[in-house]
Amino acid sequence: MDNILVDLTSQLIRFKTTTKDNVNIAAEYCANWLNRNEVKAEILENQGLKIVLATIGDKGPTIILNGHLDVVPGQTSDFYPRVIGNKLFGRGSYDMLGANAALLLLISELSKLTLGCKVILTLVPDEEVGGKLGTGFLVRKGIRGDIAICAEPTNLNIALQAKGVLQVNLEIEGIAAHGSRPWLGENAILKGLNVYKNIETLDFLKASSQYFLKPSLNLAKIHGGGVVNQVPDSCNLTLDIRYLPGQNPQHILENIKTETPHTKVTVISNAAPVKTNKNNIYLSQLRKDAETILGRPIKFFGQDGSADTRYFFEVGIPAVEFGPLGANHHGPDEYVEIDSLISFKDILKRFVMNLNRKGDENEAQ
Repeated sequence: MDNILVDLTSQLIRFKTTTKDNVNIAAEYCANWLNRNEVKAEILENQGLKIVLATIGDKGPTIILNGHLDVVPGQTSDFYPRVIGNKLFGRGSYDMLGANAALLLLISELSKLTLGCKVILTLVPDEEVGGKLGTGFLVRKGIRGDIAICAEPTNLNIALQAKGVLQVNLEIEGIAAHGSRPWLGENAILKGLNVYKNIETLDFLKASSQYFLKPSLNLAKIHGGGVVNQVPDSCNLTLDIRYLPGQNPQHILENIKTETPHTKVTVISNAAPVKTNKNNIYLSQLRKDAETILGRPIKFFGQDGSADTRYFFEVGIPAVEFGPLGANHHGPDEYVEIDSLISFKDILKRFVMNLNRKGDENEAQ
């Protein structure tokens, strides 16, 4: 089994899925692999990007298993997978090509069984750049389920919450003057830095919750000035704000505007947070099955970053992130632990089979 997972993951790494064409090649490969293993898979296309969709079972609760085939760029050597002990190294091994390989094998195994639930596998092309054309498209097309499990790297714990995203651009005006007489002008860059320092003091950044220490504020870009011998008369700041579930992005925006009255504030992006109920029956079953397989407590936690779970949650589908062990995603020496891929698959298989038994019990009643 581990050989199959290593081979599948390694092939997906070699595709170097940082471009549309390569992601599409990987999608075709996954669909063909499923069809060769007697799972009917189809390819959907949206704006030139391919999505893999496979459904098994036709009754009972619906479980959506979601993975993304795209990865972030890396060095050329990152796309040559290598195994050292229990670790499979390569770009995307941890985020999340190894999990995709496990999902493919899982669906193949489940397809040979009689199911009391429906399982939908979705492999999408664009999570790393926002997910609108993949998971967002599927949700807009009407895909629905009782729970969605996005196989993001979580070290076999379960992320049931995720921060929201509010990205804004601030335009600050100054007064130009000769660089030798700055007192005759008004330096827009210095004004911009003061604006940022004032935003850092706002109350929304002092919030905390059970799963999050605090929101975050990142000064991601700063652009201003033209030539070195002139006082800059304009400055643009781009902020990346990650706010907590329960916080209102409109209130955050109003607070920023109030604190910066002479600044033009423009929203670039706003993605909703995720807050799945920890008492959800499917989530409770997943946790129980993971604890049985692993023999240890499973931690619920919140993700600082955003994932495709938000698209499911926005339409009322409980959504969590759950994936294998590893390290260094988006960085050098990314790896996934091979044994954890097996555990990940086995946990999900047990989860589905336990839903089968619950369905049989309900029918008997």
